[in-house]
Amino acid sequence: MSGTTQSRKAPERGESTSPVVLELRDLHVFYGAIEALKGINLTVRRGEVVALLGANGAGKSTTLRTASGMIAPREGQVLLHGERVDGIKSHDLVRFGIGHVPEGRGVFPRMTVRENLQMGAYRFKSVDKDDLDRVFTLFPRLGERKSQLGGTLSGGEQQMLAIGRALMGKPEVLLLDEPSMGLAPLIVQQIFEIIKEINEQGTTVLLVEQNASQALRMADRGYVLETGSVAMEGGAAELLSDPRVRAAYLGEGAA
Repeated sequence: MSGTTQSRKAPERGESTSPVVLELRDLHVFYGAIEALKGINLTVRRGEVVALLGANGAGKSTTLRTASGMIAPREGQVLLHGERVDGIKSHDLVRFGIGHVPEGRGVFPRMTVRENLQMGAYRFKSVDKDDLDRVFTLFPRLGERKSQLGGTLSGGEQQMLAIGRALMGKPEVLLLDEPSMGLAPLIVQQIFEIIKEINEQGTTVLLVEQNASQALRMADRGYVLETGSVAMEGGAAELLSDPRVRAAYLGEGAA
């Protein structure tokens, strides 16, 4: 898949020639004396879904947090359309078109669904009704519960709300951290279908996901992290068929 929704048929998956939107270049990130990212290099092209896989502690969430400005790298660069943004705080990066749905969802429990969504549009002078309608179309359940407090929603509904809130900021690139974590299989399937639809509507996606099979079946390309470094990268179909990936992340014996 490549490009916008008007030109998504060619080239083949994993071989996009669209412009690079987001690039992480030689990122080194530390938590105190511990080096969490050890020279990460990663690119995301316009219109792609890129999956980021790895075991717990491999650096996946740290990669997203660095890309969205929540963590400052000690070395390396974060580039958006070729311009450095690694010195910009996360709330300002939203204005540049990066939306981040962190692990844990982070909805405002004492605000209604509508108020949560309105918070996602804070960078604009007013809330665009068309954007609200889009979220309610993607997530009909949120429309049904728009006056309900965020803290009273189910886990799946809170995940929908977190994604919907990020969409209210009109992101060009959406960073999703473990969107299926803790959800029932039926809800997981719904979440993945909606992520695919969001991408088909023109939003580029960088996805951290424990469900490697689901992620790679939807993605164009993928990266596998091990202890803060990129161990493998390639087209999604290539990674899905790789015996090392299948043994480590799909619960299958190595061929």
